[in-house]
Amino acid sequence: MFFISADPKGKVYHDLIDLAFECCDEFILVLRQDMYVSQNAKNVLERLSPSLIEVKEQYEWPGTLLGGGRPALVYYFRTDKQAKRIIKKASNSLHSWVQPALPEDLSFRKGEVLWLVNTSHEASSSLIINNKDDVDKFLNIRNLESIEYHKK
Repeated sequence: MFFISADPKGKVYHDLIDLAFECCDEFILVLRQDMYVSQNAKNVLERLSPSLIEVKEQYEWPGTLLGGGRPALVYYFRTDKQAKRIIKKASNSLHSWVQPALPEDLSFRKGEVLWLVNTSHEASSSLIINNKDDVDKFLNIRNLESIEYHKK
Protein backbone atom coordinates (compact mmCIF):
# COMPACT_ATOMS: atom_id res chain seq x y z
CA MET A 1 0.00 0.00 0.00
CA PHE A 2 1.17 3.51 -0.79
CA PHE A 3 -0.03 6.73 0.83
CA ILE A 4 0.07 9.74 -1.46
CA SER A 5 1.71 12.38 0.73
CA ALA A 6 1.06 15.46 -1.45
CA ASP A 7 -1.87 16.30 -3.70
CA PRO A 8 -1.02 15.18 -7.25
CA LYS A 9 -1.46 18.25 -9.45
CA GLY A 10 -0.90 19.11 -13.08
CA LYS A 11 1.17 16.58 -15.00
CA VAL A 12 1.48 14.32 -11.94
CA TYR A 13 -2.33 14.19 -11.64
CA HIS A 14 -2.72 13.48 -15.36
CA ASP A 15 -0.09 10.71 -15.23
CA LEU A 16 -1.82 9.13 -12.21
CA ILE A 17 -5.21 9.28 -13.96
CA ASP A 18 -3.67 7.71 -17.09
CA LEU A 19 -2.31 4.86 -14.97
CA ALA A 20 -5.60 4.37 -13.10
CA PHE A 21 -7.52 4.15 -16.38
CA GLU A 22 -4.94 1.71 -17.75
CA CYS A 23 -5.04 -0.58 -14.71
CA CYS A 24 -8.64 -0.35 -13.51
CA ASP A 25 -12.04 -1.14 -14.97
CA GLU A 26 -14.19 1.08 -12.79
CA PHE A 27 -14.18 4.37 -10.91
CA ILE A 28 -16.59 6.02 -8.52
CA LEU A 29 -17.75 9.53 -7.75
CA VAL A 30 -20.03 10.56 -4.90
CA LEU A 31 -22.72 13.20 -4.42
CA ARG A 32 -23.75 13.93 -0.86
CA GLN A 33 -27.50 14.54 -0.81
CA ASP A 34 -27.23 16.65 2.33
CA MET A 35 -24.92 19.19 0.64
CA TYR A 36 -25.27 21.76 -2.12
CA VAL A 37 -24.30 20.52 -5.60
CA SER A 38 -22.88 23.05 -8.07
CA GLN A 39 -23.93 23.19 -11.69
CA ASN A 40 -20.35 22.25 -12.59
CA ALA A 41 -20.62 18.99 -10.59
CA LYS A 42 -23.93 18.20 -12.30
CA ASN A 43 -22.36 18.93 -15.70
CA VAL A 44 -19.45 16.57 -15.02
CA LEU A 45 -21.85 13.75 -14.11
CA GLU A 46 -23.95 14.47 -17.20
CA ARG A 47 -20.88 14.32 -19.47
CA LEU A 48 -19.88 11.02 -17.84
CA SER A 49 -23.34 9.47 -18.30
CA PRO A 50 -22.37 7.32 -21.35
CA SER A 51 -19.87 5.52 -19.06
CA LEU A 52 -22.31 5.10 -16.15
CA ILE A 53 -22.77 1.56 -14.83
CA GLU A 54 -25.12 2.29 -11.93
CA VAL A 55 -25.98 4.70 -9.10
CA LYS A 56 -26.54 3.43 -5.55
CA GLU A 57 -27.67 5.15 -2.37
CA GLN A 58 -24.99 4.30 0.20
CA TYR A 59 -23.89 5.35 3.66
CA GLU A 60 -20.40 4.02 2.99
CA TRP A 61 -17.90 4.19 0.11
CA PRO A 62 -14.11 3.83 -0.07
CA GLY A 63 -12.56 5.93 2.70
CA THR A 64 -15.86 7.26 4.12
CA LEU A 65 -18.61 6.13 6.47
CA LEU A 66 -21.51 8.53 7.06
CA GLY A 67 -22.69 8.82 10.64
CA GLY A 68 -26.35 9.27 9.75
CA GLY A 69 -28.61 11.54 7.77
CA ARG A 70 -29.37 10.90 4.12
CA PRO A 71 -27.35 8.36 2.15
CA ALA A 72 -25.03 9.61 -0.58
CA LEU A 73 -25.42 8.83 -4.26
CA VAL A 74 -22.45 6.71 -5.35
CA TYR A 75 -21.93 6.69 -9.12
CA TYR A 76 -20.08 3.75 -10.68
CA PHE A 77 -18.47 4.31 -14.09
CA ARG A 78 -16.50 2.28 -16.65
CA THR A 79 -12.94 3.41 -17.28
CA ASP A 80 -13.13 4.23 -20.97
CA LYS A 81 -11.36 6.81 -23.14
CA GLN A 82 -14.18 9.34 -23.07
CA ALA A 83 -14.46 9.17 -19.27
CA LYS A 84 -10.69 9.63 -18.93
CA ARG A 85 -10.80 12.80 -21.05
CA ILE A 86 -13.64 14.18 -18.93
CA ILE A 87 -11.92 13.36 -15.62
CA LYS A 88 -8.67 14.98 -16.78
CA LYS A 89 -10.47 18.07 -18.09
CA ALA A 90 -12.74 18.51 -15.05
CA SER A 91 -9.87 18.88 -12.59
CA ASN A 92 -6.14 19.41 -12.38
CA SER A 93 -5.74 17.89 -8.92
CA LEU A 94 -6.74 14.65 -7.20
CA HIS A 95 -7.83 16.34 -3.98
CA SER A 96 -10.02 18.90 -5.77
CA TRP A 97 -12.76 16.28 -6.16
CA VAL A 98 -14.78 17.90 -3.36
CA GLN A 99 -18.43 18.88 -3.33
CA PRO A 100 -19.93 21.37 -4.13
CA ALA A 101 -17.53 22.24 -7.00
CA LEU A 102 -17.14 18.63 -8.16
CA PRO A 103 -18.48 15.23 -7.18
CA GLU A 104 -16.51 13.80 -4.26
CA ASP A 105 -13.81 11.23 -3.73
CA LEU A 106 -12.72 10.05 -7.19
CA SER A 107 -11.61 6.46 -6.50
CA PHE A 108 -10.77 3.44 -8.67
CA ARG A 109 -11.37 -0.31 -8.55
CA LYS A 110 -9.68 -3.13 -10.39
CA GLY A 111 -12.31 -5.84 -10.59
CA GLU A 112 -13.89 -5.96 -7.15
CA VAL A 113 -10.69 -4.77 -5.44
CA LEU A 114 -10.01 -1.19 -4.45
CA TRP A 115 -6.99 0.27 -6.26
CA LEU A 116 -7.02 4.02 -5.43
CA VAL A 117 -8.94 5.29 -2.41
CA ASN A 118 -9.31 9.06 -2.40
CA THR A 119 -10.96 10.99 0.43
CA SER A 120 -10.59 14.44 -1.08
CA HIS A 121 -12.07 16.58 1.70
CA GLU A 122 -9.48 15.11 4.06
CA ALA A 123 -6.69 15.35 1.45
CA SER A 124 -6.03 11.64 1.95
CA SER A 125 -5.28 9.16 -0.83
CA SER A 126 -3.81 5.70 -0.91
CA LEU A 127 -3.09 3.08 -3.51
CA ILE A 128 -3.73 -0.54 -2.69
CA ILE A 129 -1.62 -2.21 -5.35
CA ASN A 130 -0.78 -5.91 -5.28
CA ASN A 131 0.32 -6.33 -8.88
CA LYS A 132 4.09 -5.85 -9.41
CA ASP A 133 3.60 -4.31 -12.87
CA ASP A 134 1.15 -1.75 -11.43
CA VAL A 135 3.59 -0.95 -8.61
CA ASP A 136 6.45 -0.40 -11.07
CA LYS A 137 4.30 1.89 -13.23
CA PHE A 138 3.12 3.82 -10.15
CA LEU A 139 6.70 4.30 -8.92
CA ASN A 140 7.67 5.63 -12.36
CA ILE A 141 5.28 8.59 -12.14
CA ARG A 142 7.71 11.49 -11.86
CA ASN A 143 7.28 13.85 -8.90
CA LEU A 144 4.49 11.82 -7.28
CA GLU A 145 5.11 12.01 -3.55
CA SER A 146 4.21 8.78 -1.81
CA ILE A 147 5.14 6.67 1.19
CA GLU A 148 5.10 2.90 1.05
CA TYR A 149 3.33 1.26 3.96
CA HIS A 150 3.60 -2.43 4.85
CA LYS A 151 1.07 -4.07 7.17
CA LYS A 152 2.66 -6.00 9.98
